[in-house]
Parts: sequence; C-alpha cells; structure tokens
Amino acid sequence: MTFDRRVKIAPSILSADFADFGREIQAIEAQGADWVHVDVMDGHFVPNLTFGPPAVKAFRPHVKTVMDVHLMISPVDPYIQAYADAGADVLTAHVEAGPHIHRTLQAIRGAGMKAGVALNPGTPAEAVAHVLDLCDLVCVMTVNPGFGGQSFIDMTAKVRQLRSMIGDRPVHIEIDGGVTPETAPKVVEAGADVLVAGSAVFKGGSVSKPEVYGENIRAIRLSCDTLV
Repeated sequence: MTFDRRVKIAPSILSADFADFGREIQAIEAQGADWVHVDVMDGHFVPNLTFGPPAVKAFRPHVKTVMDVHLMISPVDPYIQAYADAGADVLTAHVEAGPHIHRTLQAIRGAGMKAGVALNPGTPAEAVAHVLDLCDLVCVMTVNPGFGGQSFIDMTAKVRQLRSMIGDRPVHIEIDGGVTPETAPKVVEAGADVLVAGSAVFKGGSVSKPEVYGENIRAIRLSCDTLV
C-alpha cells in the first residue's frame, strides 16, 4: 500500500450477496473498486453480528486490492493477531471500544498491518489528537454503526477539523455510512479520501450484472472529480 490522497472507493461487502462473496469481491474489483471494506460486528459493541477471522481469511484470496477490515467489536486487542493472520491489510478499531486506543494501535502496527481508528458520530475529532502519529487511517462514521443502508449524518465539520489536525502526516480520512453521489462531494471537499459505500455500490447489480456495480462506482467517483 503506497500512500496517496486520490479518492478511493471501498465497497462494503456487508451489502453483497452473502452466499457468493468470492465472486462478489472479484466483480467489484473488476468494476473499479480501489479497496474492499469488511465490516466486523460482534452483537455487543454494535447491535449486529457479521464476520469473524475465518470469514476474513476466506475472503483474502479473492481480494487483489486492499482488504480494509473495520472492527466494530469490543474488546479489540485479543483479536488483532487473528485478523493479521487472516490477511487484513488495514485494521481499524473504534476509539470508543476500549480504554487504551494507543496500545491497540501499537499492537495493530506491531502485527504488520496498517492501523486505523474510527470515530462514532457523537465522538469529537479531539479524541484522536494524541494518536495520529500511530494512525494510517481515521474513519469518520457518518451513521451510527451496526447496520447498512442508513441515512448519512453530516460530519463535514469533523472531517475538516481532522484534515487540519493531520497536516502533512500520511493518514487517510475514510468516510463510512450513507455515501452516495450526493453526499460524497461534501466529505471529499472537506478532506476525505476513502469512501466506504455499501448499498450505493451494490444496488441493482449482481455477479450476473456486474456492470451495474461499475456504473454505481463511477457515479460516486465522478461526483467528486471536480473537487480533486
């Protein structure tokens, strides 16, 4: 993973066909996805259950770009090595998930992955001010985590504040939740460069109609093109 601030589209496979993940991942990559976003939920930190390390390991051979694993779990630290072994390229933990986010980010990097920190809508940017030097990515939640298909919560002021705080550090700002061609330009203009999109990418398409995924990805990308 080489760092650059060009806008990257990271479809969330939470919106894919659960019975056909391998071909779904191949389809979105062939249609222009830059990263593949994997939402891990534990039914405790968030009110939903999704993927554990064995599932992530099964996805890995199909992902040729970047596997971006977002842990919506608590605690995080006992599972870091398992997700490293499963092949995650980026592992993101929530600042709200435990008392020692500094230690968690150290452990993620120590396991050989890029380290991300996520902020729920109610958590201020200042919560990560003292860990930015340990981060490769800050994920700004623009929905309350737990379910796909939710409406966008406007966090552009927080994104702008983070962009200023990050300065010239090589740290991505990722947006997760409610990303569409209408909302994407707002956050990109504020400084975001990784856009997680679930239903906005997968709606109307399938592995037998992958061109729809491509149309959806291009629509999001084109909505931001005049800003970068």
